[in-house]
Amino acid sequence: MYKKIALAIFYLGIACLIYLYGESILVWFRQTDSITQVIAMATVMALFPIIPYPVVGGVIGAAYGPVTGGIVTWTGSTAASILMFLFIRYGYQDWGKKVLHKFKNIERATALFERNAFLFILFARMIPTIPSIIVNAYSALSRVTFGVYAVSSSLGKIPAMLLFALVGDSLLNDPRNVVLTIAVYAVFLTVTMYIYRLWKKKYSPAS
Repeated sequence: MYKKIALAIFYLGIACLIYLYGESILVWFRQTDSITQVIAMATVMALFPIIPYPVVGGVIGAAYGPVTGGIVTWTGSTAASILMFLFIRYGYQDWGKKVLHKFKNIERATALFERNAFLFILFARMIPTIPSIIVNAYSALSRVTFGVYAVSSSLGKIPAMLLFALVGDSLLNDPRNVVLTIAVYAVFLTVTMYIYRLWKKKYSPAS
């Protein structure tokens, strides 16, 4: 009990620091040369999304370019999702259940998840309308293995993280590329949604 309270206070403290010094942190992203420190800070920012993570990814992309920036942004986001998974599974399952109660279509999600957890997590990460915390909490409370979650979640995050970095780099170097970047991602997202709907229809409980 005391460990949970201490951990909750610790997380609240970090969230307050990010809220108070968010702008300074973004400036620091642009100035520091340490990739390791940037990845660590990106992980913290993803765990506490007081500043929207697309903004963080865009700043990193502008500072390090689309390739390195994309890798750094993806690494930070992936590490954060894994930490949240472990946090819920091994410490705060009650909190995770409360999060899921707010999700209206949980029964349908359960059926799809049980059919193929790997594909469900993969598609859920690619579709921006599905909140990340829902994927984290549901996976942590399920019987899915850590390995399946880590691989599928990491792969599913790649497109969005690259998009954030590309947009940030384009805004700094050539704003005209932003439209093309978003258009390409929109096509990718449309194809992903189409495949996901086909899969969902195929494995729907009513089928």
